[in-house]
Amino acid sequence: MKRFIETLKNIWKIEELREKLLLTLGLLLVYRLGSNVVLPGIDPASLTALQSQSESGILGILNAFTGGAFANASIMALGIMPYISASIVIQLLGMAVPSIQKMQREGESGRRQINQITRLLTIVITFAQGPGYIANLFQQGVQLTMPQGTFWILAMIVLTTGTIFAMWLGERITDKGIGNGISLLIMVGIIASLPQSFLQEFASKIDRGGGLVLFIVEIALLLIVILLSVALVQAVRRVPVQYAKRTTAGRTFTGTMARQYIPLKVNAAGVMPIIFAQAIMFIPITVLSYAGLQSGNANWLVSMFSNIQGFWYNLVFAVLIILFTYFYTAIQVNTNQMAEDLKRNGGFIPGIKPGKQTAEFLDTVLSRITLPGSIFLAILAILPAFAMIAGVNTQFAYFYGGTSLLIMVGVTLDTLQQIESYLLNRHYDGLMKSGRLKGRTVSAF
Repeated sequence: MKRFIETLKNIWKIEELREKLLLTLGLLLVYRLGSNVVLPGIDPASLTALQSQSESGILGILNAFTGGAFANASIMALGIMPYISASIVIQLLGMAVPSIQKMQREGESGRRQINQITRLLTIVITFAQGPGYIANLFQQGVQLTMPQGTFWILAMIVLTTGTIFAMWLGERITDKGIGNGISLLIMVGIIASLPQSFLQEFASKIDRGGGLVLFIVEIALLLIVILLSVALVQAVRRVPVQYAKRTTAGRTFTGTMARQYIPLKVNAAGVMPIIFAQAIMFIPITVLSYAGLQSGNANWLVSMFSNIQGFWYNLVFAVLIILFTYFYTAIQVNTNQMAEDLKRNGGFIPGIKPGKQTAEFLDTVLSRITLPGSIFLAILAILPAFAMIAGVNTQFAYFYGGTSLLIMVGVTLDTLQQIESYLLNRHYDGLMKSGRLKGRTVSAF
């Protein structure tokens, strides 16, 4: 405890780090305040049905990502999700559109152009999602205090503005604060529901005989799952690389002194496979509901894809996650480009010829480590269902795995890594007693 307090003092002593932390906390507070401001023209007392609808399923996940703004019909009800959707679309287009591929290779100038395209696409997606959200408000019996036509126009403008403002807050945190701003906004939204879920679970267990012991066991299991999630996020396969000659810090190394490593992440895809899989699982329900086909075989499909504790739901969900993990890893990690960069810089993998054979070797290694990583990711994703079956409160069970836990772990490690770098650069001890944090995690989005 004494060392922890000393670390906090060291953080406060670094003026630049102190200012960045305060700015980050201030902008996160603004985002949380905005998440509780109801859209103009809505009677807050009529939101009960909407809040009940947003307790489970895909809408429950969206509500968690927005920190309750979705269920509160807030001015930031769509949150940062349109921006994330736009980022995913741009990443996928980067595989097929030559102009975007060119931007990705142009460094900082290309990155600015891609960011501008992503912002414009975010606005387009917000205009596409806004009418669906407003129509759902009417379907859930939300009462208005103004004419419906006026509300439609006003709500569309406010929802779009709220998303743009959330996007601006995230970018300001990234540029001027600590951590990845977009990921921090999502994490703060997820954590916002943790205290209430924790207290509800505690109260439900205390009311039963021997409930306190059971609650302690649940917390212990939760800590184990968190440790396993950290291991998945941090796990890498180090591929040795040899350079004929390497210059570092003004010194030239040759032979074994020039050896380095390529860290291939066991889970290079992050949480994206879970998000893709959840979106695919939601499509059959949506299509069948809108088509009015909810009888016979169609009714069986709706029941299967709606029951997140069911065997078939979790089996299909796990298989989709494994497939999407391979797909997204192939997008994120370009082994051909890595082999070309190594060859250009005079590097090679011992025992492997430069060029095509190096790319094939890296691809083989990546495929082998992705299999256990994808299976582990699938297991983590379906753990909340097992927690619910074991009697854990639905809201609290979501923290036993899935997207929520992986985002919290990934963003926390990334933010701590940045703070650690500031401390070590100022010749202070790092956050960890045994040394600096291993590796650098990739932000959730």
